[in-house]
Amino acid sequence: MEMRVEQLSVRSGLAVDTIRYYQSKGLVEPPRRQGRVAWYDASHLERLARIRALQERGYTLATIARVVSGELDAADEALIGELSGLHGGGAAVDPTPRGTGTEAGTRAESDPRPAGDVDGGPVFTLAELAAETGVPLALLKAVEAEGLLVPRRVGGRERYTAEDVAASKAGLLLLEWGVPLSALLDLARRHHEATEEVARRAVALFSTHVRGPLRRASRSAEGDAPSEDDQVRRLLQAYAELLPAVDTLVGHHFTRTLVKAALDHVEQVGSEPERRAVWDQLGVTGGAEEVDRGAVPASSRS
Repeated sequence: MEMRVEQLSVRSGLAVDTIRYYQSKGLVEPPRRQGRVAWYDASHLERLARIRALQERGYTLATIARVVSGELDAADEALIGELSGLHGGGAAVDPTPRGTGTEAGTRAESDPRPAGDVDGGPVFTLAELAAETGVPLALLKAVEAEGLLVPRRVGGRERYTAEDVAASKAGLLLLEWGVPLSALLDLARRHHEATEEVARRAVALFSTHVRGPLRRASRSAEGDAPSEDDQVRRLLQAYAELLPAVDTLVGHHFTRTLVKAALDHVEQVGSEPERRAVWDQLGVTGGAEEVDRGAVPASSRS
């Protein structure tokens, strides 16, 4: 069964401009041409449904292109799904380029509704995050523009979670205590740069020592190779177990280092009553030396 692009648009639920946009990006095969008429068939309809399903799960168009071309295997596709925060539902975004004048092309820009839940919790647009936290929207936009507020893709849209609510409120608290915004942003940029470098190294370690062996095992002798489903399961299990472990290690080390730096500073510039008050607050009896020995209380480790 063949159809023209207008019929394909109706059957797929996508705008004509969107279909042509996908074609220009190599996501959809060119139609069969008969003179000046372009004919599409069931394979095009199936590909559009596949693209839409992947968008609903949070994949970017660049990733979708790699999936539909077969560049990513099932294990990598599943891992990307986990990393994209695909637990939420929601409607797909029609990515028609701006300026096409189509209703579908403007829907993603104007629809303020949350795209679903992440891990059972609510998600927010940036405006909703501002309302939820009391942080001015203009300030959140500035922080987002600096790359310091990173959304998750939920249902094909960028959304923020309860963790972002907590982080935004923490930043607001620092401002309320008198930390200048410019100084706070500068510190956040420095932390972001250092953290990004550590994160890239951690990902490289995962790729070399976990993902790599799994991929090599799949290419080994047929009798030794795990099934595709088993490979996917093992990769997702490794991700599910190792990500919290790395988070705990990094968080613990940063908190321990931060507390020690604070104690060092107080001991250098603070009065005796100030030093004693800080030690009592932290439950430390021997000052910074005790922090070196691992005596920071549990309340200061998270």
